[in-house]
Amino acid sequence: QVQLVDTGGGLVQAGGSLRLSCAVSGRAISTYDMGWFRRTPGKGREFVARISGSGGRMHYGDFVKGRFTISRDIAVNTVYLQMNGLKPDDTAVYMCAAGPSSGTVTSWTHWGQGTQVTVSS
Repeated sequence: QVQLVDTGGGLVQAGGSLRLSCAVSGRAISTYDMGWFRRTPGKGREFVARISGSGGRMHYGDFVKGRFTISRDIAVNTVYLQMNGLKPDDTAVYMCAAGPSSGTVTSWTHWGQGTQVTVSS
């Protein structure tokens, strides 16, 4: 059984940084695409970042604009999201996801429970 545990959220001032972690058990992250999404009451679920199973391709949502970086550590089967230059609009529940890739499309079949990020102005 694949399980994803998201941690690292918290309260930070605008301009600050946070690093989110997604610890995966039950399957090696090198066999799945891994991603981060966020959810807000007003916008629903929004794509944040994705890293391919090979680790060679990363994609980001348009709003990221170079502020966030997705990475992974195969040795500890964990994916990270480094967030810099945080803005109040980044306030959301952040969730990691995993799933198989079919070319450019990922089927997000497994989800973490989410971690709250709150950015104060």
